[in-house]
Amino acid sequence: MRPQAWGTQMTPTPDEAKAVTPVGAAHGPKATVERGTMATTGARLDLAAASSCGLRHDVNEDSYSALDGAAAVYVVADGVGGGAMASRASRELVRRVHRVLDNRPIEDASVRAALLIADHEVARSIACETDQLGAATVALCACEGAELSHWLVAWVGDCRVYRVAVDTDSEAELLTQDDTYRHLAETPPPGGSPDDPARMIGNGAVSVPNLAPVELGDDEMLMLCSDGVHKHVDARDIARLLRRGGLPLARRCTRLLALARARGSTDDATVLVIHRAAAAPRGPLASL
Repeated sequence: MRPQAWGTQMTPTPDEAKAVTPVGAAHGPKATVERGTMATTGARLDLAAASSCGLRHDVNEDSYSALDGAAAVYVVADGVGGGAMASRASRELVRRVHRVLDNRPIEDASVRAALLIADHEVARSIACETDQLGAATVALCACEGAELSHWLVAWVGDCRVYRVAVDTDSEAELLTQDDTYRHLAETPPPGGSPDDPARMIGNGAVSVPNLAPVELGDDEMLMLCSDGVHKHVDARDIARLLRRGGLPLARRCTRLLALARARGSTDDATVLVIHRAAAAPRGPLASL
């Protein structure tokens, strides 16, 4: 996949200059990278994702959607609890959400239902294997219709979604609000932090998943990420790197991971980017 080039060329910051080597060469394990496209009569999506295991884990506890699906449903999940159960929780979450939404209309009720079903099924699946805890935080973007412009963004925990606009110097717009103990004005458990996620899929603590409608214009992007990225790369960094029109979209994703590693991220880190481009005109009017 070679996404449409857009944006302007910019001089790297000092941290970016340190992060130009591939993830794994100097700042952690090599990233897994995927690319995809989706086209309708009204628009096209260029898709890319990059994910790498952090230095604190033996396995990557993040999971994300395959980019070759027939439905415009994209998920990033971050396993919580450590070990194989955290990894299993994130994989199960992504799978369960797609099982519900890939064959249903995308609307508020169906998206919330998908996350609540995943909450129950992830807990049940893990309980069948072990008494260990396993849960995951999640961010989800889903859309239907030929224009691919009307999206629903849903989240539980501290995975995030940003929107990046074209032809502007503004920072990436944060579309989600972390479900932390601090934000929810709740007391964390002993040894916990006020900035830890207080809501997760798989532990039965979610009653109403967060949901917001979002418009995506021509040449705009949605970026889903886990906290291994957003705790070390801010909204201005995200906008600057994703607007690097001379680079393929997947390469921009790996540079975001590398920048997070260069700034000290040792957690699992995942980025999934959706770039909407208007479809080329067809028929007699195309030559006008």
